[in-house]
Parts: sequence; structure tokens; C-alpha cells
Amino acid sequence: MSDVGLTHGTTASAATPEASAPAPAGTPGPSGAPRTTGTPGGGRAYARARVVPNGVSRIWYETRTYFRLPDQVFFTFLFPVVMLGIFTAVFGDQEMTIGTTTIDMGAYYLPAMLAAGILLSGVQNLAIDIAERKSDGTLKRLGGTPLSPVSYFIGKIGEVFLTGVIQAGVLIAVAALVFGVDLPTEPEKWVRFVWVFVLGTAASALLGIALSSVPRSGRSASAVVVPILLVLQFISGVYVMFSSLPEWMQNLASVFPLKWIAQAMRSVFLPDDFKALEPNESWDLGWCAVVLLAWLVVGLVISRLTFRWIRKDT
Repeated sequence: MSDVGLTHGTTASAATPEASAPAPAGTPGPSGAPRTTGTPGGGRAYARARVVPNGVSRIWYETRTYFRLPDQVFFTFLFPVVMLGIFTAVFGDQEMTIGTTTIDMGAYYLPAMLAAGILLSGVQNLAIDIAERKSDGTLKRLGGTPLSPVSYFIGKIGEVFLTGVIQAGVLIAVAALVFGVDLPTEPEKWVRFVWVFVLGTAASALLGIALSSVPRSGRSASAVVVPILLVLQFISGVYVMFSSLPEWMQNLASVFPLKWIAQAMRSVFLPDDFKALEPNESWDLGWCAVVLLAWLVVGLVISRLTFRWIRKDT
């Protein structure tokens, strides 16, 4: 990705010989920062060196902005917690028994809500937010600054990771403390949880950036994104037990990452006897890693090819 807007505002200064003459290295620039060199190429090198620091600094800005929007916080951050409470209340007296192992429905739906939280925080949050910012001109103004698209991506993906960690912590705490769900005690299961969470969140965030180019305007963003993700959650075993779905629907869901995130989360929080309910009577963790890595690459490539500070047709 090329840095956008690095030469913005330099035309006027080139009108005089003094302004067009290269400044010696080390003299203060217009913003007070020292010049790295007297040539335009040196300015670009300095901007490239600031890509990661600028991206990291934007993580805190994006996170603060995220929590200042109550509707966004509810429908992406708190929604899985609310749904876990609803499912636990509705099926509170029911239990599931596989072999010699019995669990309640709250324990069964915890991994599903963790998977849904990853999807909502990554895909839905970023797809709608970026489409709205593109529509109201916010991204156009950012495109007129030296901010690199890579720095912007770092800020957005970092926000998804930070809010996702908090959301997962809240979900697990509510499940254990309020609904009495037993959490795994084996260290290897928590290691598994970490890599599934990291891969799933990274893939979801990049797919969210890619999907943000689909809505024609900020007003239509929710109407485009939400139905797609709602259908995906139903066919991926989030709201309905995956083993009860028709085979063709299971095969369709297997193409997308959510099914694999939910299945891997079940391998963390459910007893091993419950892998008998999976299509191959196995957790298939190897395939989970392969599919998530593949979608991560797909999301990265599509984001790289489609992201614009403004729509091409405007």
C-alpha cells in the first residue's frame, strides 16, 4: 500500500526559489519535527518509518471512539453477553448428555457466543464503521494527511483485538460467575483458546475491512452487512446446534471461517465426548487453522485491492 497525501500542501511553497531549495538535514520541518534529509525521498523515508508508531497511536483513538457510541457497544460488544443470558434462561432446566458427560445449555452456548463475538467485533464492527466514515467524508480528510493506509489498518485491527479481549473476558466471567459454567482447567486448552482467538480475530478484522467496500453508502451499511452475518451465524451452529442442520447447510458453512471458529471454541470449553456431535466426530483443529489462515490471506488481499479513502465512483 502506498502512503497517501505525503506531498499534500507543497505546491504553494514551491513558488519561490527559497521554498524550492532543499533544506539541510536536521532543521525543523513545518510541524516542528526535525527533517531527516533535505530531499523529498528522505521525507518519504521518514513517513515510512512512522507507519507502525502512527498505527499504534491510533489504536487508543479508535478504541475510545468505539466506546463512545452506545449503539455500537450494545450490538457488537454486549450483544453476545445478552444472547448467552437469553439462551441460559430459556434452556436453563435442560441438559445435554453425551456418553457419561452431562452439561447444561449455558455451557454449550458459551463457545458459540465467543465465536459470535469475534465475528461481530471484527467483521460487523469494521465493515459498518469504515463504510460510514467513508460516506461522511472522515476518510477523505484522513487521505489528505500523511497517514498511511497501513497505519489506519493497524489502528482498526488493534481496536478489534483490544475490544475482543475485553469482550471475551466479560463473556467468560459472566458464564462462570453468574451462570455457573465450569471452565477448563487444562493449560493446553487455554493455549488452544489463544491461537484460535488470535487467528479468528485477525481474519475477521481483515474481512471486515474488505467488506466495507461493498455498501454504496453509510446509510445502507447496516442493511447490507447485518443480514449476511445473521444468516452466517445460523448456518454455522451459533444459534442452532450444528449437528442438527441439514448436510448441505453444514457443507456450505464449512466454506466460511465462523463455523471453524465455533468448532474450535467448542473443543476448548466442551468435554471431549462432545466431539461425537461434530461432522467427522473430531474437532479437526488442523483444518480449523488452515481455513482461518486461508481467510486471513484472502481478507488481506481483498483489503489491499479494494480499500480507498473515498469511493471510486464518487
